[in-house]
Amino acid sequence: MKTEGDLFSFYSQKLSADLADLESQRKKIVTKVIVLSAAVFLFWGASGLLLLFIAPPLVILSVFFFMSVWGVGYHLLTQGYRQQFKESVVRKLIRFIDENLAYSPSQGIKQETFMRSRIFTIYPDRYASDDYVSGTVGKTAIAFSDVHAQQRTETRDSRGRRYVTYTTIFKGVFFVADFNKNFKGTTLVLPDTAQRLLGTVLGSALQSHNFARPPLVKLEDPEFEKMFVVYGDDQIEARYILSTSMMARIAEFKKKSKKDIYLSFVDDKVMMAIPYSKDMFEPHILKSLLDFGTLDEYFDNIQIIVGLVEDLNLNTRIWGKQ
Repeated sequence: MKTEGDLFSFYSQKLSADLADLESQRKKIVTKVIVLSAAVFLFWGASGLLLLFIAPPLVILSVFFFMSVWGVGYHLLTQGYRQQFKESVVRKLIRFIDENLAYSPSQGIKQETFMRSRIFTIYPDRYASDDYVSGTVGKTAIAFSDVHAQQRTETRDSRGRRYVTYTTIFKGVFFVADFNKNFKGTTLVLPDTAQRLLGTVLGSALQSHNFARPPLVKLEDPEFEKMFVVYGDDQIEARYILSTSMMARIAEFKKKSKKDIYLSFVDDKVMMAIPYSKDMFEPHILKSLLDFGTLDEYFDNIQIIVGLVEDLNLNTRIWGKQ
């Protein structure tokens, strides 16, 4: 794995010119965004004051309208900058971390793969995925990308007016890798929110009656079961996959990442969903690109994901796995 010292040398020798050019663009964009924000606010204030006397109910609608105008304007102002950042910085950074990895900004994990994991039981009505990284780390083929899956909800008020909202099923990084053991069934390792909220007895009772999942699997590791609930369609195979060392590695990764992580073992692969509130490779418009800490943040995020191969010991092949 690359060190922070390696990153600083790479930053100084390979990225400084690109970052200086992008920083100049960033400052110009910030100025334009400020002008856009001021213009939208002034137009909204003037129109809102007028609507307050003419048609008060439309004041609320005008808020959403001008927010949409601002959003479209912001997207148009920053689109080119975001694309250049990903091509000039992110692509080089990923190759620096591992030359066997390729980066495709406009591609992503397919929705079929996301659902095949069986981590999430709700089929998304809106699905977006980009910033796709794929390749091999040692002997292990991996792929990961940002994913945002949403469910559409339709409601009506007392007057029969229809409202459509979208709620997030999952937003974060979705990771897929070849597993180091052969298996046939499905094993799910999910955050144990039931026991955390309801306690061991009630939580276990609720988990065992979750009919949207395979049967509950009880393991011989109380500490692991405080963090995770395990479901599987083959009890013996689930214990074969989740060896003592594998449970320890999963628990350690959860502590390191400081995230509620979701795992699925299916089709001889391990899949992991790691929630993030923001897209992993989007540039920060309000942060200077000349600050090494900004680059270090992207570096750490990639290292955490790529490091899963080492953290889960996936390059060690078990019982004839090639």
